[in-house]
Amino acid sequence: MRFLTVSALLVAFAAGAAQAADWPAYLGDKASSHYSTLSEITPDNVARLEVAWTYQAGGLGGRTQIQCNPLVIDGVLYGTTPDLQLFALDAATGAERWRFDAAKIPGLAKSGVNRGLATWTDGIARRILFANDRFLHAIDAATGQRIASFGRGGSIDLKEGLGRDAAKLALSVTTPGVVFRDLLILGMRVGEGPAPAAPGPIRAFDVRTGALVWRFNTIPLPGEPGHETWPPEAHRHIGGANVWTGFALDEERGLVFCPTGSASFDFWGGNRIGDNLYANSLVALDARTGRRVWHYQFVRHDVWDRDLPAPPNLVTVTHGGKPIAAVAQVTKSGHVFVFNRETGEPLFPIDEVPVPKSDLPGEVLATTQRVPRRPAPFSRQLFTHTEITQRTPEAHRAVLERFATVRPHTPFAPPSRQGTVVFPGFDGGAEWGGAAADPDGVLYVNGNEMAWILTMVDAKRRAAGAAGGSDGAAIYTQICAACHGVDRRGNVAQNVPSLENLAARLKPADVHALLQAGKGVMPSFAFLSEAQRGALVNALFGTEAPPAANPGDTHAADAAGVDPLGGIPFATTGYNRWLDPDGYPAVKPPWGTLNAIDLNTGEYRWTVPLGDWPTPGAPAGPPTGTENYGGPVVTAGGLVFIAASRDGHIRAFDRRTGKELWKAPLPAAGFATPATYAVGGRQYVVIACGGGKIGVKSGDAYVAFALPAAR
Repeated sequence: MRFLTVSALLVAFAAGAAQAADWPAYLGDKASSHYSTLSEITPDNVARLEVAWTYQAGGLGGRTQIQCNPLVIDGVLYGTTPDLQLFALDAATGAERWRFDAAKIPGLAKSGVNRGLATWTDGIARRILFANDRFLHAIDAATGQRIASFGRGGSIDLKEGLGRDAAKLALSVTTPGVVFRDLLILGMRVGEGPAPAAPGPIRAFDVRTGALVWRFNTIPLPGEPGHETWPPEAHRHIGGANVWTGFALDEERGLVFCPTGSASFDFWGGNRIGDNLYANSLVALDARTGRRVWHYQFVRHDVWDRDLPAPPNLVTVTHGGKPIAAVAQVTKSGHVFVFNRETGEPLFPIDEVPVPKSDLPGEVLATTQRVPRRPAPFSRQLFTHTEITQRTPEAHRAVLERFATVRPHTPFAPPSRQGTVVFPGFDGGAEWGGAAADPDGVLYVNGNEMAWILTMVDAKRRAAGAAGGSDGAAIYTQICAACHGVDRRGNVAQNVPSLENLAARLKPADVHALLQAGKGVMPSFAFLSEAQRGALVNALFGTEAPPAANPGDTHAADAAGVDPLGGIPFATTGYNRWLDPDGYPAVKPPWGTLNAIDLNTGEYRWTVPLGDWPTPGAPAGPPTGTENYGGPVVTAGGLVFIAASRDGHIRAFDRRTGKELWKAPLPAAGFATPATYAVGGRQYVVIACGGGKIGVKSGDAYVAFALPAAR
């Protein structure tokens, strides 16, 4: 037996106390619990919260966002700006200590959004592992400088070693990986449209050197288990099946839980017939080696963009009178699946439900899909005429008229030319903010209750306003229309600009450069040949396409002999929320909810609307709830903190009852997950106020709240 000296016990106690005061990992801890043991702020005093400090991060530009859940360690807060600079602050005052800007270093870049950071220490020095664009950086936590011994000068290019001519394919990192011992286990974001997409393997890198240690292929290679669920050559040209949401780690068991996304193209899979393991799966891997321990596939042959939207939560529940180490996964469809963490055995029954067939040529869907019997879904599952908005007679009539033209809604209704209702929508049910879990086995999850309409079109369809029936117009339909729309009007809710009257803002050379390099949330389309880019640019500017720079170089095939543009027969008109003529959701409220689900029993403890979006001039009524982005935090003090709503407030709810106890306005909507921590014995709750989504204003502030300081 090992005995500890008094001094060792004091050191261990101090380390535990410091960890309790910190927010040391993305979403609170490596178990993705969103839980804090802090208890200074309680239901009895939460109404006294006040702004402790505000940090204006800068970096605003256009419709920028901050989705970062910051780290707080030893009194220092680490976060990112709207333009993706990394910074360190005094967590008690908000005073800046240092910044790191990758864009100032030749050869590096920054784009997209950032949702958080990872960290590692050897007990002497600490590193912040900051992944953005296609690069992973190791930053000295004390100075903000890159650590030269990591990779090349402090950074590694995540496209290296990926294969499949990855240099020309879109790849970025929005969500941090998870650190296990001396490994950083990392996922990435890749293309999802009909254009060629990179594969999405899960990789582990040495945190000291940046060297690759192991790789798990989510699109299995020949000879690997699961390869038989794809066409034989799919690994050569199909992309996706990537972890873009982050991970949950059981350090004691050495298991990392990896929630994967769908295979590309999101909405047609005629070139990937089969169930498509390990897409849309929770994969439990040995964190030391990357060896698969177990997996569960939630959606077979996904054509609905039903990525697993958030890291799972590691929880302990009681079933059959015994405590069970479990893992709970929330989904975009508004379901919660609960498994034994060690074996993958479901803890509640799961039904195989027959689903409709597709009428799109070449598509072959799975005949059944999986739906848990308990817990009940936390978002509505069926859009019938009884769910149509009653906000005003005019709104009801407009939605009803559209309702009569789309395909009647059923769960797993396949994509169609007619228009298919996706409900809940592409952004959930649950979304990337994830769920919180307390030690009692209760899960707190916010859900969206929005209907979207998915409409498929022939890939060669002429783009609106494009010249003739040119190759450029067809390329636009295939790779641009899903975001910018077939009418080129863009999508404000998705932060996608209009391409109408493009010549008034940009020159053809500017668009050529954008297609080659990408910018912001727009990925690179470097896979296009010079002739294809020229045809697309000329279609956008309404001019005749010039002769190809290289004869015959118009639809170059990839290494597998597959034409990445001509081989996909369908495209989509975009990610379109179903709104009434005034811009409100087509469905009756609530449009967003917060839910407490007891995973010991599968029963709900409470459900309440999250946020409010009343019609101007209308009489006051119960809260409508709103579409929401960002997750909750639950505390030992008995509270659930969450921002997320489009109305631009942060709120506190009683953990036991769901009663809203406090709310405060923010300078911009807090589309991020908060963090809570303590410095000097004072508990703080901080939220990134970036806004910028679903048409609301952008911001650059981090706001910290605390109880009034003792005088």
